[in-house]
Amino acid sequence: MEHQIIDINVDTGEGMGNESLLMPYISSCNIACGGHAGDLNSMQQVVELAKKHSVKIGAHPSFPDRENFGRSIVDMSCVALYTAVKNQINDLLNILKSAHVALHHIKPHGALYNLAAVDEKTATVIVEVVKALALPTKLYVPYNSVIAQLAIKNNVEIMYEAFADRNYNDDLTLVSRGEHNALITNPEAVFEHVYAMVFHKKVKTIAGKLVALKADTFCMHGDHPDAVKLVSSLVGRLKALGYKIR
Repeated sequence: MEHQIIDINVDTGEGMGNESLLMPYISSCNIACGGHAGDLNSMQQVVELAKKHSVKIGAHPSFPDRENFGRSIVDMSCVALYTAVKNQINDLLNILKSAHVALHHIKPHGALYNLAAVDEKTATVIVEVVKALALPTKLYVPYNSVIAQLAIKNNVEIMYEAFADRNYNDDLTLVSRGEHNALITNPEAVFEHVYAMVFHKKVKTIAGKLVALKADTFCMHGDHPDAVKLVSSLVGRLKALGYKIR
């Protein structure tokens, strides 16, 4: 059996300051570009680290809502959302241009990501931004989501994303962060969760069901208190099985 290549991505530039510890283990990063966290200085620092470790760089735009860390839906017009998302990505693109590095992907953050997964209007805004950029850039999206289907229709290249450190509901939405079992915090549980998705192409939901799910990239949240421990353990276990992280 030819072993699979796995992309492990982490959200970065969100004020945790753990990027230098995470970079050796991951293959792509999503850089906060000012909407929910981050500024030009933090973007620059993470870009330099990613370049040093040959980690693929993604933009991590959000609803413009630093107060709630982008985890609440902001009621705004499609035009205003389009402008906010595009401006955030352009800020990162200017830094990447100076560093002579390409933008590999775009991954919306928090409430914007979750809303685009189920709401066609929001998904359309993000897909239109990606099309307007006219770059060979991928969009990280949840499997079988509204935004995934819309991106495919619009010939936007996608990578299906699953979460290594989050539990799922039966409909493949993430368990709300307001619930006690939203996060997976045990390294063994994280590995078993990811292994089921990689090897069996299924995820075990909190109700105990096995639901089909495709994933090309797995996210570990950089703001998780044990992010470094969890990602180093996961990567070590996957590499021991012959999987390549890149």
